[in-house]
Amino acid sequence: MPLNVFDIVGPVMVGPSSSHTAGAARIGLVARRLLGDSPVRADIGLHGSFAKTYRGHGTDKALAAGILGIQPDDMRLRDSLSLAREAGLSIRLEEVALEDAHPNTALITLTGRNGHTVSVQGASVGGGNILITRVNGMAVEVTGQYPTLIVLHRDAPGTIAAVTEEMSRRGVNICNFRLSREEKGGVAVMTIEMDGSADEDLNDCVQKLPNVLSSTLLTPIA
Repeated sequence: MPLNVFDIVGPVMVGPSSSHTAGAARIGLVARRLLGDSPVRADIGLHGSFAKTYRGHGTDKALAAGILGIQPDDMRLRDSLSLAREAGLSIRLEEVALEDAHPNTALITLTGRNGHTVSVQGASVGGGNILITRVNGMAVEVTGQYPTLIVLHRDAPGTIAAVTEEMSRRGVNICNFRLSREEKGGVAVMTIEMDGSADEDLNDCVQKLPNVLSSTLLTPIA
């Protein structure tokens, strides 16, 4: 598999570790974007090496920074825990054992000012790259490297077609698609990674479709 410059030299970041710092910050950023609100509470479960080395590697600070919307290369990352307190964000960390999870995995549950909550499980897979594996308990595959629609919806006939038709109408090409559902006819989640760019107009139209409970557009994580 060909390598790019990012794979060789790693990300621009505040250290000490691309996996434990840059990747952790990106997981936090995705969780904040999925919440779609200012977080007031963050319950964070640390799995594997994240749990064992988070203080020395600054993983707790990196996750907090991402949840605050701070990028991995922002020097404020080092002060993120105090910045969280100033912002009224309560953070609770605990060690957890997650089944079949990557060693560098965090399970983040955020609560926003309006009471909305979101649960995101993500892994830092090396070089600052991430893989989001669960949203609200349902399996997904989101790398954060592409514009991505995450659509929570009722598992009803025609829903997938309606969403992809909105994308086709705008000339948006799908590069990765995954569907996960709790049970037939229950709640399901589509994760759609796209080539090129997408705008909030697409997201707004998808949000208004029948059977769609919520739609979130994630822009690529820098």
